[in-house]
Amino acid sequence: MIRTRPMGLHPPLLRPFVALVAALSVGCTAGDDSMPDETSDTVAGDFVPPRDTDILLADLRWDSMTGPRIDALSNLTQRPGYDNQPYFVPDGSGLWYTVIDEHDGQADIWRYDFEPPMIARVTQSNPESEYSATPLPDGNGISTIRVEADSTQRLWRFDFDGSNEAVLLPGLAPVGYHAWADARTVVMFVLGEPATLQRGDVQSGRVEILERDVGRSIQTIPGTNDVSYVQRFGPERSAIMRLPGDGGAPVSLIDAVDGLEDHAWAPDGTLFMASGAVVHALSPGATEWTPIADFSELGISISRLAVSPDASRIAMVAEAAAPEGFSSN
Repeated sequence: MIRTRPMGLHPPLLRPFVALVAALSVGCTAGDDSMPDETSDTVAGDFVPPRDTDILLADLRWDSMTGPRIDALSNLTQRPGYDNQPYFVPDGSGLWYTVIDEHDGQADIWRYDFEPPMIARVTQSNPESEYSATPLPDGNGISTIRVEADSTQRLWRFDFDGSNEAVLLPGLAPVGYHAWADARTVVMFVLGEPATLQRGDVQSGRVEILERDVGRSIQTIPGTNDVSYVQRFGPERSAIMRLPGDGGAPVSLIDAVDGLEDHAWAPDGTLFMASGAVVHALSPGATEWTPIADFSELGISISRLAVSPDASRIAMVAEAAAPEGFSSN
């Protein structure tokens, strides 16, 4: 059993959070961390199940013998609509995530700070939308995938307050996801039939195709210039691959859990994936995945994950699990 705790935004803070997200439909200043005084009665029990996609936050506990375990789970966003793509800020004091306004479909980057709990809207562009906030290697802002007014998807950069936006690789589209290998090298999932893994140099503008038929999850491996990605081998099998930053050939690390693709790294090299309600971990040197948490009792299904820089927290994207026997196909 996983112990749950009251939601990351406790009742007095949940109310302004719901009001602030609702303000997406009327607009607010980019980077504004003010909190309106409107109220909401959405709190129900210790854990609020996701209504669409929500970001869950939990403590990570580490034991030298048994490895990681997940404790004290809370629903950080707990609102109708899309809250997704969490990425911890470099000092671990908060995280960025993507919010889609349920009224007009506008997607923007928001930031949640833990102490004191506070939220702020980072990007506020219309009709453009931004996804997948990732810290720039030079420490001067974030990179995102921007869906432009004509629906072109390219890689952009912003200052931390959402200002000074600029396209980074003008000639490459449609970019879906990305991860930085170093200050000038970015590895990207580029949409297509099939999707391709491409590496770009943001200084020269040069781009090269590395692999085909890859998954969306691309991650920088902590402490290295290497990047991990998912290579597909048919409809039911995929593998986590390591792409060396020195230009070497990709190396297969392990088959992905249940042929899935979303994965995340802890600083010590532990790898995490989720399948349905179960979170799995692969410790450094291990050859098999180990289930470390089962959230079936909460009726949720987990997809994306992110681990804080100090490995004390894990963020997970969850939605209500489909009824048994249900198929979306």
